[in-house]
Amino acid sequence: MKTLHLRITGRVQGVGYRAALMHEAQRRGLRGWVRNRLDGSVEALLHGPDDACDAVAAWAQRGPPAAQVRQVSIGPAAAQPVDLPAGFECRPTA
Repeated sequence: MKTLHLRITGRVQGVGYRAALMHEAQRRGLRGWVRNRLDGSVEALLHGPDDACDAVAAWAQRGPPAAQVRQVSIGPAAAQPVDLPAGFECRPTA
């Protein structure tokens, strides 16, 4: 099990990126969240089996068809699994 923090930049707001990432994470059984950032990026926290987290992180490099991903920064997350929601959710912009 791993927990990853993703920060995605490029044309990723207003193109359905959050909903698509949430769908990818849910279909792989991950816990966590996704949200827009005021700087125009998208941020996500993924928790679950290594291969499922890696698959969503790889998907994040492409995103949905209308997105133009410039960069995905991936790192370990500070949150512990007990701090995460039971499923995967879309959070308000931060």
